[in-house]
Amino acid sequence: MEEEVPRVELTPQAAELVRRLRAEHGPLMFHQSGGCCDGSAPMCYPDGEFRTGGSDVLLAELAVEGVEEPVTFWMSRSQYEVWSHTRLIVDVVPGRGSGFSLEAPEGVRFLTRSRVVDA
Repeated sequence: MEEEVPRVELTPQAAELVRRLRAEHGPLMFHQSGGCCDGSAPMCYPDGEFRTGGSDVLLAELAVEGVEEPVTFWMSRSQYEVWSHTRLIVDVVPGRGSGFSLEAPEGVRFLTRSRVVDA
């Protein structure tokens, strides 16, 4: 049986930042909207702070070592239609992203990298 490739994964650096943010803010979620500016970057929020609906797709429930509950990763349906053939890799890079994402005060931002997956 072929092992399923995860739709979303975290780099070790992103997982470490998630652990720190979880310790400070409680359960977390990601949403990637595909909008302008930082909208195409994954935004990290306290779980439930960003309201998802029918225009969003739940891509993953990420298990992060040291974090009790999974961290959900949502994407707007319109962006998912464009990225559905990829595996998303959430990384951390220096610099400030959106003021709405929890990592903004840390001087870093989450960034999505992608790899094409076989259909």
